[in-house]
Amino acid sequence: MLSAFTMRIAIPVWRDRVSPVFDVAGSLRLVDLEDGTPLRRSDANLQEDDPGARVQRLSELGIEVLICGAISRPLETMLTAAGVKVIAQVCGGVEEVLEAYRSGRLGDPAFAMPGCCGRRRGFGYGRRCHHGGRRAQGDVA
Repeated sequence: MLSAFTMRIAIPVWRDRVSPVFDVAGSLRLVDLEDGTPLRRSDANLQEDDPGARVQRLSELGIEVLICGAISRPLETMLTAAGVKVIAQVCGGVEEVLEAYRSGRLGDPAFAMPGCCGRRRGFGYGRRCHHGGRRAQGDVA
């Protein structure tokens, strides 16, 4: 069991990168952070196809934050209702994404999935995307 000062995050993995679609991802990298410092890393299988079963699996694993690529709106809603903070539309190498999360740089354009000029959930307002355009105020960067 994790202490009150420890947070468990999960990143779906495909070939050492953030899996492009969480809904069909087969494995997770679990990272326990204490005061922003990784204490331990482990991997877990995620074979559940049913969205409810996926939510249950993450709950059983004690996940507090999910950093992922694309995710269906219904699954994201279910995870949020279960108390999991979802940071979606993220791409990149798993270790680079983890370091960006730890240092507060996960919103940098380098970690935005292709097509990021559209709505991106989980970050601030009015950010520039790596295509050079500016999102409209109110679009979540």
